[in-house]
Parts: sequence; C-alpha cells; structure tokens
Amino acid sequence: MAGRVATQVMRLCPMVRHSFFTPNIFPAAILKITYLSTSSHDQSTATIQKPENGSLINNLTVLGVDIKMARRRQPGVLRKMITNEICVVEFLRSKGANNNAIASIISRYPRAITRSSSHLEERWQLWRSIFKTDSEIISIIQRSPESYFRSSDNENLEKNISFLRSLGLTAADLHRMLATAPRTFSNSLELNKQMVTFLQDLAVSLAVQNPHEFVKRIITKNAYVLIRSTRRIKTNVEFFIEALKLSNSELIKLLQGHGAEILDLSSDYMKRNYKNMSEQLQSLGCTPEEVKKFFIDYPPAFFASFEKVSNKVDCLLEKEISIKQLLKKPRVLEFSAENLKNRIKELQKVGYDFRKHGITILDSSRRRFEAKLKKLNAGE
Repeated sequence: MAGRVATQVMRLCPMVRHSFFTPNIFPAAILKITYLSTSSHDQSTATIQKPENGSLINNLTVLGVDIKMARRRQPGVLRKMITNEICVVEFLRSKGANNNAIASIISRYPRAITRSSSHLEERWQLWRSIFKTDSEIISIIQRSPESYFRSSDNENLEKNISFLRSLGLTAADLHRMLATAPRTFSNSLELNKQMVTFLQDLAVSLAVQNPHEFVKRIITKNAYVLIRSTRRIKTNVEFFIEALKLSNSELIKLLQGHGAEILDLSSDYMKRNYKNMSEQLQSLGCTPEEVKKFFIDYPPAFFASFEKVSNKVDCLLEKEISIKQLLKKPRVLEFSAENLKNRIKELQKVGYDFRKHGITILDSSRRRFEAKLKKLNAGE
C-alpha cells in the first residue's frame, strides 16, 4: 500500500508550490522546504546547541503559527535543517482544514512539518478505512494533532486496525475508539496484544464462559485500557476484589458493566475516594453490604470528587430523603447539587411525597422530569 500511495503523491509538492503561493492567501510568502545555513565552528564549540532556523521561523510566522507555543512544545523542530511545511500545509488544506486550523495544529505539534507527503497520504487512507468523511478526521486532528502526526509507522497502524477488527470490533467501535482514544492505534501492536492477552487470562481465571466476548466488552466500554499498563489494570482489579470482597460472578458483572469505565484510572485516587465515601456511608448507618452494593451499582463514586458527591448526599438528606432510598437509586448523584435542589423544590411545590413515591423521578431526563411535573401540577 505504501508504494502505491507514494507513487500517487510523488508530484504533490511541485504542484503545491504553484497553488500554494496564491497572493491573496499568504501575501509576500515564499514558502519552501527550509534549509538552515550554518557557518563553520571550532571543535571547541561543537557542543553548542544549533541556532533556530530563521527562514523556518519566518515561514511559520506568515502561516500564523504561534512560535512561542511551538518553541515551548518541541523546540528541536525549529532548529531542523530540512522541514516540509509546504506539503504539510497544502495537504491539510486539500483535506478541508482552514488556515487558522492549520496554524493551530502546527503550533501545538510542530513535528507535523517533518512528515512526508507520501506518509501523510498513506496514513489518511488508513484512517479513511474507519471514518466516512475527511471532515471527521480533520476534527480529530484539530482536537489532538499528536494522534495523527506522532507516529511515523503506518505499517503498525495498519496492523493495529486489522488486529482490533479480529477481536470482533465493528466499524462503529473502531470509529469511536479512534475518535476518543487515538493513541490506541499508535501503540505498538505488541503492547495491544499484551493487554488483550492479559484480559483473556483474567477471563479464564474468573471462569468466564466466553473470554473473547469479555475482552471485547471491556475494550468497547473503555478503549483507554489499551493505553495503560497491564500492571495498572491488574492493580485495579485486585483493589476491586479486596475492597468490595467480590466473588467471581460479581467481579465479572462489574467489569462488563460500568466498572470497565474506571478500570484505567489511578488506583491511589480510587482508594482515597473509596475510603472517604465508605466512612460517610457507614456514619449514616449503612452496613458493609450496603456500602458494597453502592459502589457496585454506582462505580463513578470511585473517581468522582468526594466533596461534590458528599455535598449531593447531604443535599438529599436535608430534604428528608433517606439514605436507604439513595442506596436504591444512587445514579441520582450524577446530577449536580444545584439541579437536584431545583428539582426537589419544584416537586415540593406540588406536594410530592418522596417517602411514599420514592426518588426515581429525580433520576430522569429533563424532558421526562418536566412531563411528570406537568402531570403533577394538573393533579393527575
């Protein structure tokens, strides 16, 4: 594939020079592959750092690149003798990126201007095997330039795509993964295989009936596990088991549910949150089994700010909602404290009895809540 694409784009740069130097687009700019002229130095000064390429700095300035940002992020690029800004800029423009977007991309990831046209085109075609339009790819590059320009190994990218597809991931799964966790595709193929093997071994140790499906569900729920170390994932699994005293079946349910979403997080942070939240729940009269159920039903409690969650709990208790009711519907805590206060206030106006009717109404979308409130106001 590389050879075919290289042949197709070999003439890109000469063509670009004519179309790129349009006066009304980049006035007074004579952009070309930049060479840094250097003077001879004594051996005693050989270790002195190369000066920045003044011609390159001028070219990037004309393009609107934030030189201070580029210098802070990847200063070595600005000292390179040969760069490829012409083709990179024209390549991105040909895919639909505007001048401001291009300037922002180079400012945040200057190494982009060291990539060749053949490399960029080949990589684009690999991404297009997942995305339907160029604009989707441009959107991701604008958000994370590193995801596209960081790796120069297109062969590895192609192998990763094939490997992930072999796991049963659909086009929609790959689309979501590349949009949210693009580093997954820049990982070495071996690293991705190591994580998959680890998860498969975990499934076998838990006596999961279908290890293949177990792995697939975890990855589709949280692609970030692929860019974490197996040590971190192993530590988190062991923490869940120890803290919650989980049986195999309970751990499987957690990992294939919302637990997968937090599997990649820092175990130290989760341990602190677990300790603080457990102590608060126990101080409110919850048993160890109730604390365990709370975390299984509401895994975000492991990583959400303890202060914010605690504030929401206090807010509900102040409105005579019991801790037992909260344990039955912990996902009401996903709403902000202000939102909960406003909903409770509106319900109190119509005489809603939480003790009698429960708090399910608080755990509903805005549209459903307003529809229910309208019925209550009408006396239905």
